[in-house]
Amino acid sequence: MSDARPILFFDSGVGGLSIAGPARAVLPAAPFVYVADSAGFPYGEKSEAEIAGRVPALLGRLAERYRPRLIVIACNTASTIALPAVRAALDLPVVGTVPAIKPAAAMSRTRTIGVLGTRATVRQAYVDDLAARFAGDCRVIRHGSAELVELAEARLRGESLPTDRFAAVLDGLFGQEGGEAIDVIVNACTHFPLVEAELAAAAPHPVAFVDGGPGIARRIAYLTEGQDWPASPGEGVAVFTHLGAREHALRPGLAARGFARIEAL
Repeated sequence: MSDARPILFFDSGVGGLSIAGPARAVLPAAPFVYVADSAGFPYGEKSEAEIAGRVPALLGRLAERYRPRLIVIACNTASTIALPAVRAALDLPVVGTVPAIKPAAAMSRTRTIGVLGTRATVRQAYVDDLAARFAGDCRVIRHGSAELVELAEARLRGESLPTDRFAAVLDGLFGQEGGEAIDVIVNACTHFPLVEAELAAAAPHPVAFVDGGPGIARRIAYLTEGQDWPASPGEGVAVFTHLGAREHALRPGLAARGFARIEAL
């Protein structure tokens, strides 16, 4: 039987597209709804209390409107703060996004890894726990950048991006004590894989980047194994909580990633 219930991806902006892409590769028949909380963007500069109050209520409204079979919180900041509350409130599977510290530690030869995220994410105790559990023998250097989130949004709008701005962001990692030994960087914000090529070009030496997209795609495939899908997924839907000029400028980039229809919540 055909089941048209979508998978819903949620982020404050367009960063979650870096999660939706790998998921579409493994589940090409799945209908996707992508939601950007543009009225609350950016989450990385908000307090924990603001995010904890906003995200569960908003996802409750979205679950009622779109009736998804599964929700992906495709945002590290929202996941590290609000994931337990969302799971408690909703009677459907909810997949979170957390910094890929475990695979980064497995890859590192120098035993020095960088964690590049938003300020709200890198200061979380959750990140402390991941570092202690999976990178106990590594030096873990963190840096939070709001500017890089804005650069990723600009990238999807088709704007040109000066390379010196990426070098300045990376200096927040490499410029710290011991930072010259970093050989793996965790993109601990879903926006950052969208500008990974620019980051790699601006790095002072070759470095590997890792993010949670492929692992989350595997998790979604596992949780939906054996389920029915429609004969055709149809066009993806992009939803914004505020729909203005900045959001309309994203239309070509969204369409190129399979989200041709845009709606306001």
